[in-house]
Amino acid sequence: MKLRLKLLSAFLMMAIMLIAAGIWSINGFKLLEVSVQGILDENYRSILASQKMVEAVEREDSAILLLMQGYWERGRYQLMQSDSVFNEAFQIARGNITIEGEAELLNTIQQHYQAYKDIWERPIVDTDREGNWIWYEQSAHRAFQVLKNDLKGLAGMNEDSMYETASNLETMAERSIMPGIVAIIATFILTSMFAYFVSALIVSPILRMTDRVRAFREGGDLNKLDIHTHDEIGDLADEIRLLAKHHSRKGQV
Repeated sequence: MKLRLKLLSAFLMMAIMLIAAGIWSINGFKLLEVSVQGILDENYRSILASQKMVEAVEREDSAILLLMQGYWERGRYQLMQSDSVFNEAFQIARGNITIEGEAELLNTIQQHYQAYKDIWERPIVDTDREGNWIWYEQSAHRAFQVLKNDLKGLAGMNEDSMYETASNLETMAERSIMPGIVAIIATFILTSMFAYFVSALIVSPILRMTDRVRAFREGGDLNKLDIHTHDEIGDLADEIRLLAKHHSRKGQV
């Protein structure tokens, strides 16, 4: 193989290794970014939905207190408005199930909310419930607390998932930078090999030819030039030997 082809092959091998490692690293970081961002977005949507549902049931609890004081119009309006907010947020959470056990908890929340809604849908103003704080504590407020705890559990579940994702981010990042580390190691190895081959195939033969030419000039023999490669260096050595023979013949004449 010609010397230029050997050098070109070495350069091409290094370039291919670096390009492959670069593409691998870029794809790894892109996948990492997409997966982590997707998980965080999904958890964040569920957390926001949980917070909206908590705010909605808290307003419903306040509306019940208004009804118990005889404010029928204000209380009913606030209940209907809060119910709409709760259902909208619940549908967001229902369509964003990503964690094991989240679907079961949402079913429980739906059941408990319906039980709570059954309580405040029944008339309160102008009934024995109006001003009945014992009924409120034992029925309405107790159902409210059960539902609120469920909603906090839903938010906590997604917060734990976000924390776990953040904790795993370091490991995922380490996996993504592995191609870069491989590229650095491969580049070091290939550079060392390239330097060795340049020294063995180019520098050392040239130095030997320089020494033999110097020795020939001082009366030595170029036939002892032991370079027989099939490349430009070998061609140069052959030309030097031929030149030496031609010079010797002229000297004999």
